[in-house]
Amino acid sequence: MRLRDIRRDAGLSGIELATLAGWHSSKVSRIEYGRRNASEDDLRVWCRHCHAADQLADLVATLRSIETMYVEWRRQLGVGTRKRQRDRLTMEAETSLFRMFETFYIPGLFQTPDYAASVMTSVVELLRVPNDVAQGVQARMERRHILFRRKHRFHAVICEVALSAGVVPREVMPAQLDQLLQDMDLPSVRLGIIPTTAPHKALPLTGFWILDRRVVQIETLAASLSLNQSHEVTVYERAFDQLAASAVYGAKAKALIDKARTLIG
Repeated sequence: MRLRDIRRDAGLSGIELATLAGWHSSKVSRIEYGRRNASEDDLRVWCRHCHAADQLADLVATLRSIETMYVEWRRQLGVGTRKRQRDRLTMEAETSLFRMFETFYIPGLFQTPDYAASVMTSVVELLRVPNDVAQGVQARMERRHILFRRKHRFHAVICEVALSAGVVPREVMPAQLDQLLQDMDLPSVRLGIIPTTAPHKALPLTGFWILDRRVVQIETLAASLSLNQSHEVTVYERAFDQLAASAVYGAKAKALIDKARTLIG
C-alpha cells in the first residue's frame, strides 16, 4: 500500500515505473499486491524513480524488521539448542527490565537443569533438530547468572497451572518448585502467580517476554516472533499489566508453590 502511494504521488503507472527500472512489466503490481517481496535494492530503485529518497531509510528499516520478526524454529535450531541459548545471553545482557509471562511453563531463567533438559528434549523431538540438549542446558544455566547482577530487574508472572502442569516428568517438579521459592527471594526478582480462580482479563495463548520497551519475544510451536514496533510493544505492556494485577505475590505466591509441592509429593 505504501509503495503504491509513493508511485502514484510520483504520477507514474505501474508499467511506467517498471520501464524506468528495467523490470518485467508485472513486477510492480506483484510487489504492490504482496505476491512478491521487495528487496532493499528494489526499494532503492523504486524511491529513486519516484523521487522519494527521503522515504528510503524508513522503508528499508521496515523491511528489515519484517525479515527478522519471524524466525522459523527449524532454521534457528538447525545447529542445535546451544546456539539459541548463547544468542539469548547477548540480548539479555543488554536488557535492564525483563517482564515475563508464561501460562504452562516455568520461565527459562528460573528453570533447573532437569526441567530445562526435559523441555529441550521435547523441542528436539518435535522439530527433529540436532540433539545437543546437554550443551543447551549448560548454556541455559549460564543465562541464570544474570539474576544475580544488580543492574537487571525481573518481573515474572505465571499461571498457577505452571506449578503442576505435566509438561515435564512429575519427579522433576519438586526440585523446580524449591528453586522457584529461592529465586523469588532474590532482590532483583518479583514473581507473581495468577491463581486458577482469579479473573484473567488478558490471557494470551502463548507466553511472552518484554525486554525493556524495545522488543516483545513470543515463542510458538514452529517459530520465534520478535515484535519491535512501538504500538505492538504497548499492547503487550497493557496485557502484562492486566495479568500482573490478577497475580498474587510474596507470602500468597509462596503458599501456592507450597500447595503444589504438597500435591506433587
